[in-house]
Amino acid sequence: MTHPIRALDDQDEPALLRDQFRQLLRYRGLLATGVLIGLLGGGYLAVAGEETYAATGEVLVRSATADPFATGASADKGINIGSERQTAVSDTVGTLASRALATHGDQVSSRDLLAGLQVTNPPNTLTLRFTYTGSTPQEARARAEALADAYLANRKQLTENSIENMANGYRAQLKPLEEKRDQLEEQIGVSTADDITSARASLIVSISELSRKISELKALDATPGYLNKKPVAPTKPTGAGLVLLLGLGSVVGLALGLLLSWVRLVFDPTVRSTHELVRSLGAPLLGTLPRERGAAASTALLAIGRGGSRLAEEYRAVAFRLAYDPAFADHRRLLVTAPRGDNSAAAAAAANVAAAFAEMGRDVLLVEADLRTPSLARDLGPAVSEPRPRWASDDKRGWPAGSRTNVDVPGSGAFALVAGAQVDNVPRALTSAPVGRIVAEADAPGAVVIVLAPPVLSYADAVALVDRVGGVMVVCDPREVHRSDLERIREVVGAAGGHLLGVLLHPGRSRRARAEHRKLQKSAGRRGGGGQGPEPDGADRPEVTGDPAETMGLRTFTVPPARR
Repeated sequence: MTHPIRALDDQDEPALLRDQFRQLLRYRGLLATGVLIGLLGGGYLAVAGEETYAATGEVLVRSATADPFATGASADKGINIGSERQTAVSDTVGTLASRALATHGDQVSSRDLLAGLQVTNPPNTLTLRFTYTGSTPQEARARAEALADAYLANRKQLTENSIENMANGYRAQLKPLEEKRDQLEEQIGVSTADDITSARASLIVSISELSRKISELKALDATPGYLNKKPVAPTKPTGAGLVLLLGLGSVVGLALGLLLSWVRLVFDPTVRSTHELVRSLGAPLLGTLPRERGAAASTALLAIGRGGSRLAEEYRAVAFRLAYDPAFADHRRLLVTAPRGDNSAAAAAAANVAAAFAEMGRDVLLVEADLRTPSLARDLGPAVSEPRPRWASDDKRGWPAGSRTNVDVPGSGAFALVAGAQVDNVPRALTSAPVGRIVAEADAPGAVVIVLAPPVLSYADAVALVDRVGGVMVVCDPREVHRSDLERIREVVGAAGGHLLGVLLHPGRSRRARAEHRKLQKSAGRRGGGGQGPEPDGADRPEVTGDPAETMGLRTFTVPPARR
């Protein structure tokens, strides 16, 4: 019994992610292109990029103090490390460093010098890390050391200037007090009043306090800091190496390939997965044909009869599934067609399913309804018995009269074949009474009728037979069929009164196999090969253009008279 495949649940996120990932992997060419671009970019950066060298020196910043060993003395007193970082990259420090480098023959401007400097501060420390990037190891070392020394020199000069300014201020306050003290000493020699003596003592105390402060300022340690780590010349260039750049390039390229694949997937009109194909067509999946390799697989149309063929086993599974499908078992009629383009896969499926039914003991009749380009009898090759010549036939009515032959399947039995032939009026031939009688042979016990029709969306020939046959099996390549085509097939078959029994997926031919197939068709055409052999000379052949506008004529329906 046929059970439709369950579609993915909208809430089944892992399954959806896996399905989307499998869809992206369909475009392996885009993924490989992205990875290749990333590798080329990484290799270009590694080879064409200039080598740079970085030298690092560390400076411990300290504030001026009178006694660094005193209890409670703090090294970070009055230090704002953020402001010190700004000072380290200031133009003043750059000017001092450029002047120092000029004395050693390294002529560089302050702006260019600061362009290669980076000053950082490790967390919870009073350390400034000077990192300079240069074109050579010696240049990086010399400039990093010059910048660190210039920062220390600038900070020491600022500290000494602050001390000198404060001392000058105290001296300015001390001078008038000393002059007033001298005046009071002169007055003491004339008079010994108590008020003069007390005023003199007060002045002496003030003078002593100011003198003490000046002495303390002169005793301050103005050392701005220490160069804890002296820059050394680096031995290896900075930046990522060739291996790392290639690794990063491959990762970036893979991300680019996934992005390109996603964009291609969004605008791809073909079906993205088997679940989407089943959902668009509204029919179950009957099977997926494997790809066979070898000369026999590329030339022989019948897979059933070849020993150890995985393709034959898949065709047998499809036939068994159809045999136990109530929708097919009631009428035992099957229309095999393709959506568009090449109909060779549908022809192979029709022939092999017919052979599989013949193995099951059924009386099988395979009808080739492709009257525009008939080739099934030729493709079956020596398995088809020779038909009766047309000149020896008493029936002059044309196809399908005189077209029935037998096809022998080695080790599996035989089935009857009504080979196609080119006719003047294809729609009239397909809707004729003899065709109806042939299709009606499926009503006999144990009989199965399989009709091979042209692509349903290229011609209306398949639609002309849907109401007579009923069950339709679509054979397509999931990588080429469009979602809109599947939806249209579902609508067309439903409107014609038929029902879709399922879809059979085939892997499609490779480029080499397609070229060989076209070459075989051209050579057979030059030999005059057709469905029934060569036509007599001078016979009128209908022009076959393959135009989809060639549709069958409308049937006439007898309208019953209105009741009185």
